Amino acid sequence: MHDIRLIRDDPDAFDAALARRGAAPSAAAIVALDKRRRELITEAQAAQARRNEASKAIGAAKANRDEAAAQALMAEVATLKQRLPELEAEEARLGAELDTLLAALPNLPYPDVPDGADEDDNQLIHERGTRPDLGFAAREHDAIGPALGLDFETGAAIAGSRFTLVRGAAARLQRALGQFMLDRLTREHGYEEVAPPLLVRDEAVFGTGQLPKFAEDLFRTTDGRWLIPTAEVSLTNIVREQILSEEVLPLRFAALTPCFRSEAGAAGRDTRGYIRQHQFDKVEMVSIVAPEASEAEHERMTACAEGVLDALGLAYRRIKLCAGDMGFTAARTYDLEVWLPGQARYREISSCSTCTDFQARRMNARYRPGGEKATRFVHTLNGSGLAVGRTLVAVLENYQQESGAVAVPAVLRPYLGGLTLLEPQA
Repeated sequence: MHDIRLIRDDPDAFDAALARRGAAPSAAAIVALDKRRRELITEAQAAQARRNEASKAIGAAKANRDEAAAQALMAEVATLKQRLPELEAEEARLGAELDTLLAALPNLPYPDVPDGADEDDNQLIHERGTRPDLGFAAREHDAIGPALGLDFETGAAIAGSRFTLVRGAAARLQRALGQFMLDRLTREHGYEEVAPPLLVRDEAVFGTGQLPKFAEDLFRTTDGRWLIPTAEVSLTNIVREQILSEEVLPLRFAALTPCFRSEAGAAGRDTRGYIRQHQFDKVEMVSIVAPEASEAEHERMTACAEGVLDALGLAYRRIKLCAGDMGFTAARTYDLEVWLPGQARYREISSCSTCTDFQARRMNARYRPGGEKATRFVHTLNGSGLAVGRTLVAVLENYQQESGAVAVPAVLRPYLGGLTLLEPQA
């Protein structure tokens, strides 16, 4: 959600920022609705004050035996009594209309976010790591994986397309990856481990921006709850409708959870293999910080995700997304893309975003600075640390052997009982 005062103060700047995201101008409609709503509030307050004043005057008129004045005052009070609910109802209607309009608008991009419409306009920040020289023709993960336990056919038979049964060596490797990521974030970077709900209410997905605009991207249960598309939803809503003391900030949460996405907007994309699934595991990071700390926190969070890739020995690059390619709630997003030898290209494996106070306003999440009575909205940030399934894909392709075996990265061996090589099964 946006601060209505900022729109009121500089509507042209607001529309210009929306235009960078490909959104239509909205400031004029917002300002007009807000002006009329505030006029109604003022009118209602004046009517209530006059009603109180007239009610007192009735008694005085009667005490003075001025029946005509008393009758006139009683008629006025009756009219005001009827008018006040009408004013309140109209103000509530306009307020709801204003909230609906604001809720549909994306966050505004930071000035340093590059202009552009899609991934072709994203900005390369840096490349890290060394692409492996395999010495043979690299195979894609969907050719390597089945002999190690990536069972695409059985997964589809059980649940339909974009579901995979993971078993044997692949299942062990996937579990090891998730545990390694979570351990690294909690032990080395101070994130608090959380095991959050996987089913959430409307308010939670509205707070993080998936509702109302992106309902078709989610799965909903018959009792009206939503399967989380990312643990960001549960973790960010930990501070929903709270007023925090400044001393507890920053809050940093991490969770390893299944995630569920309908992939409604991805028809025809990555239909083969394990890249784009309806159900997948992901380690998520969420930070709740004071506004002045959010810039540094964004860099810190992204570096934490990069550290996982460094430890796994995977080549990757950091991309700053252009305004038109960012998610709905983001003011700036860094994507990390890992090198996949089988595809001979980089693919997204993490996305780290700063959302400023956009989500906090939707959740009414605030903090009270030390020594101040007034509260402020917190800033929220979220990032993948990492998407476990896509990391499994990266390990399979980067550590593949010509025999079909896959070498185990050194940092994962303690999680696999010292195993150094995953052997294909006949």
